[in-house]
Amino acid sequence: MSAQNETPMLSLTDVSVVYGGAIQVLRGVSLTVPRGWIVSILGANGAGKTTTLRAVSGLLVYQGGRITSGTVSLKGHDITGKDPSANVKAGMAQVMEGRRIFAELTVDENLQAGSYTRKDKGEVKASYERVMDLFPRLKERNKQTAGYMSGGEQQMLAIGRALMANPELLLMDEPSLGLAPLIVEQIFEIVKTINAQGTSVLLVEQNAAKALAVSDYAYVMETGRVAKEGTGAALADDDEIKALYLGGESLHTSFRDLKSYRRKREMA
Repeated sequence: MSAQNETPMLSLTDVSVVYGGAIQVLRGVSLTVPRGWIVSILGANGAGKTTTLRAVSGLLVYQGGRITSGTVSLKGHDITGKDPSANVKAGMAQVMEGRRIFAELTVDENLQAGSYTRKDKGEVKASYERVMDLFPRLKERNKQTAGYMSGGEQQMLAIGRALMANPELLLMDEPSLGLAPLIVEQIFEIVKTINAQGTSVLLVEQNAAKALAVSDYAYVMETGRVAKEGTGAALADDDEIKALYLGGESLHTSFRDLKSYRRKREMA
């Protein structure tokens, strides 16, 4: 765990975002990722989770959005509105929702693309070996065309490609989406291993049980704002979170039914 007085890996302070110059999606979001922590952002579809990641990575402008107020800082340096390539060079990488691998390239070619900003061949080789150790399946299929791999294998490749940039901060957007339960278990074990190796992680996830189980801290978002925050263990045991966000007394695996559940609760 990071010392409390240490400069955080990432911090957002009162960040607001609009799309198309009119549609406000984030409303004064503040959050922190201390160095060496796994921090999750949870919430229903449309709560602003992916937009928060885009505000951090710099991809927001390519989706027609912009930060209208607030600041984003990486390792104490203001990166608000900076280009994604600059953020990658500064120590950040992102695993996109839906994997977004280069389907027509081989596994090795996808990994090479992930190291594009790096010049030291020895360090790139070390990162490649790290990825092969983490994902033996990729080692077996390193010459295979990525588009012919299973969804789980493609997700492993997407994570491996991001790790080829040797990030200090890894952004992950819905890494469990569309995967079989056994693969989901493997992916979250990999997230813990990556973190244990020294990489801070900001995780957007709808699988509440899995996310809270691996998170040092978590934020629950609703309509563009942080509605609740706390340690992963505290939120998993919070009665209000169980009832309002997790659908009952036990953790459900997804936030996808949140809106219909809340309507039923309000009508009761």
